[in-house]
Amino acid sequence: MKKAYLTAGIPNISMTLYWKMRFLVGDPAAILEFDETIAFPEAKPTENPDVVSAPGKTTLLILRDIENERARAKAKADLVACPADFAPEGGLSGDREVATAQSVAEAFRRAGVTHVVSDRSLPLIYVHELKNAGIECDCDVDRGVVERRSKDASELAFIHEAQLATEEAIRKACVRIATATPDEQGRLIATDGVMLTSENMRSFIDKTLLDAGYTNPPSIVAGKKDGGDCHNYGSGPLYTGEPIIIDVFPMNNASLYNGDCTRTVVNGQIAPIYQKMLDAVRAAKAAATATIRAGVDGETVHRATIKALEEHGFGYAAPGDMEAETEIRLTHGTGHGLGLSIHEPPLTDFKGPKLVVGDVVSVEPGLYSKKYGGIRVEDIVAVTEDGCVNLGSPLPEKLDWLE
Repeated sequence: MKKAYLTAGIPNISMTLYWKMRFLVGDPAAILEFDETIAFPEAKPTENPDVVSAPGKTTLLILRDIENERARAKAKADLVACPADFAPEGGLSGDREVATAQSVAEAFRRAGVTHVVSDRSLPLIYVHELKNAGIECDCDVDRGVVERRSKDASELAFIHEAQLATEEAIRKACVRIATATPDEQGRLIATDGVMLTSENMRSFIDKTLLDAGYTNPPSIVAGKKDGGDCHNYGSGPLYTGEPIIIDVFPMNNASLYNGDCTRTVVNGQIAPIYQKMLDAVRAAKAAATATIRAGVDGETVHRATIKALEEHGFGYAAPGDMEAETEIRLTHGTGHGLGLSIHEPPLTDFKGPKLVVGDVVSVEPGLYSKKYGGIRVEDIVAVTEDGCVNLGSPLPEKLDWLE
């Protein structure tokens, strides 16, 4: 049995494939990896000076012909070819995705491969064409997942850049809310006369990030009536005296790496219950951060979060288990991995895996209540051998954002 490896899809959709090839295109592409040196006269060698061929291995990139020249200069691969270079005996389909899958199967066939291993994201069309060529295909559920967890120096720099931009958008949003003036009904009127709502605050955040070169999915701007549900995006007017959760998670348009940050702001007087909740959340975040290091599993980190909340009179409840209006609990895990995807392994939650050096994870404890709303604080850290480092700046963990 001769084995090889495949990662395929569309790079601007499949982050696993993009991470492999480090070259962004909107058409189907595939990376074929061989544990031997193969010449492939049909393909052209890379001209990318950053590609250092591994001894005894070969990486072949197949993608649309009009992308070949740029791919040779910029993609992470030893060899570059287009589907026509590996057309099977019956020719290629007029459908680009099918044609790419056909060429992949033909390239493996010409190399004498009988067994292909791929990751969980492989489109079924590739399995179909491999089967037609008599090649077995298996899924390695960890392939493309474990590899991406340990971020290299350039990835950490990209995430740091994204995190700083995210934090600046958070800061501006919190200040805009904090400096607003309540009307007779308690609704917030910004200094420019705009009545603040979840919707127009999302637009404000979007514009801030657009100017900085980011694409921003809908941010969470959740006032009291929505904040008790940790993932409610929020809607309607924002009011004085109530906690407003602002959670922003944009993607840098150049690097494709993400940032993720949450802060909570209260306009006007801060009720004692909200200060108590914030104190508990800050203590939980500090406890979790102090626990994070290589070799510690995600569940240990999560239990440190819960213990700190319990020491402050709160605790954890599974989603949907809170019935009393006044009950205040954490209802989610402590955090998640972050990189090319906003949510990726590992989780710092029950059954979370052991952390490795280079893991990048959020630390985002929160407390939620049907009566009081919610308070959450979140930062992003990179795991080191003996601890972790914050990939952002020392953004304040406070409710009063008057500057």
